[in-house]
Amino acid sequence: MKMESHSPSFSSFKSYIRALSDTPHRLIRRACSVATSSEETSAVRARSGSEMKRTLGWHDLIGFGVGGMVGAGVFITTGSASHIYAGPAVVLSYAIAGLCALLSAFCYTEFAVDMPVAGGAFSYIRVTFGEFLAFLTGANLIVDYVLSNAAVARGFTSYLGTALGLSARTQLRFTIHGLPKGYNEIDPIAVAVVLLITLVICYSTKESSCLNMVLTALHILFIAFVIMMGFWRGDWKNFTEPENPKNPHGFIPFGVSGVFNGAAVVYMSYIGYDAVSTMAEEVKDPVKNIPIGVSGSVIIVTVLYCLMAASMSALLPYDMIDADAPFSGAFKEGPSGLKWVSNVIGVGASFGILTSLLVSMLGQARYMCVIGRSCVVPSWFAKVHHSTSTPVNASAFLGIFTAAIALFTDLNILLDLVSIGTLFVFYMVANAVIYRRYVTIGTTNPWPTLSFLFCFSLSALMFTLLWHFAPAGKPRVFMLGACISASIIVLHLFHFLVPQARKPEVWGVPLMPWIPCISIFLNIFLLGALQKQCYLRFGFFSVLTVLVYVLYSVHSSYDAEEDGILRRKTGENMVESIESEVHTLKL
Repeated sequence: MKMESHSPSFSSFKSYIRALSDTPHRLIRRACSVATSSEETSAVRARSGSEMKRTLGWHDLIGFGVGGMVGAGVFITTGSASHIYAGPAVVLSYAIAGLCALLSAFCYTEFAVDMPVAGGAFSYIRVTFGEFLAFLTGANLIVDYVLSNAAVARGFTSYLGTALGLSARTQLRFTIHGLPKGYNEIDPIAVAVVLLITLVICYSTKESSCLNMVLTALHILFIAFVIMMGFWRGDWKNFTEPENPKNPHGFIPFGVSGVFNGAAVVYMSYIGYDAVSTMAEEVKDPVKNIPIGVSGSVIIVTVLYCLMAASMSALLPYDMIDADAPFSGAFKEGPSGLKWVSNVIGVGASFGILTSLLVSMLGQARYMCVIGRSCVVPSWFAKVHHSTSTPVNASAFLGIFTAAIALFTDLNILLDLVSIGTLFVFYMVANAVIYRRYVTIGTTNPWPTLSFLFCFSLSALMFTLLWHFAPAGKPRVFMLGACISASIIVLHLFHFLVPQARKPEVWGVPLMPWIPCISIFLNIFLLGALQKQCYLRFGFFSVLTVLVYVLYSVHSSYDAEEDGILRRKTGENMVESIESEVHTLKL
């Protein structure tokens, strides 16, 4: 009997209506469909046409990691973390947040070494939990990238004014009174910066790395200057004595809870290292260079942040620190004769904004490129230009989109909409690395691992809710201890009862499953510290993402499967562990 030929879902309106009527069947077939690591590094990668050239070494990755993380965030979050939550112990807050970032970086590194492709978290989740969850997390991550990049670009205009010594009333933006408040301040400087960086990243990744190295080096010089001035002119008594004697004293004035709440605030300053994983496809000798680049950059940034926080605490008592502009305010209010340093801080922050923007825009383009390869968005985004070896289409589209948002949207509105998507992706990647170690699709029963991940996440969620909402007292301490004990017991049972289905031949997360589980726990705790607006944004864009998937993406990937571009991989997957070993030998 002759099989009926498949009609493309978008060839006509009638075909699309027919495809919509078949949506339940297509969701069942595609939503949980996974790819193998060998497919991600060969067949999927080939859909871009030309290849991205492997031109980056470990020093380039460290430069991208440091440049991506050390932006303007540290000049903002340190103030509120010290003044409101941790006091001088904000140094410990940065150390804890750095540890959390390092644990997440380990999870990213295991995937990036096994699959050196440009997709980052999208590819990692696609080979473990399937197409739908990968699209949900990838879409939210791109939205976070675009909004945060627009916010950072507008922040560049503000710091440029500080660097030039302009007063707060002197505006580098102009106002259109006919537009709603929050959307009426037009910022042509932010637009120009975004478009210029878009041209740079379209031209060459290696040249982008050279520019990033120069700007990052200048930024670190300014940071070193700020640290040196703070320790030179500071007073060690400010680490223990507040200005107002009625305020809590000591190095940890608000207790251990204040230190952890401060860590939740300053963790946002570490967001950016995940963009380094999207460069994996362009790295020479990824087995060696990716672990050094990703982990090394997080360690370097943690040391810089702790020194910056300590120098600020030396300059002023914590109750005198400006929550909005801690470093420039510390030099203005601190020892006389140092007000000019605030202008230097403006210059340094401007360089940091440029590097952060450069790395983030490189990352968002590569995420979009690989999402295009998976056929859940138009394959036009997947194209790599034959002469520049960069994803020009994705870079140009997202660059123009970012510039349009940065033109008129207020910085505070944008900042309320970022971060939750990134933390959610960190949480998903930590779950994915455990699932991938303990489950081989088609040969291993996944339910013990899925049950463990659910129970562990539930105990972490209970701990977070109790931490933020339970009244202080012995019952609260007892319940928090019970949650931690339950987490440890569940983790021990899983570790001893469920064997690993695969072990990385080259590089893997050490102390499995302890390190990914700690990362899961900390990411849930940090998610609990976010504001209500973040969850509203996440809910809105998640619903929008589901609609896009149901109305377009699932039909596009179904067509690709019918045309032989994609393969269906669910329970009847080939034994992927053999493929992984073959791929490791190739590496």
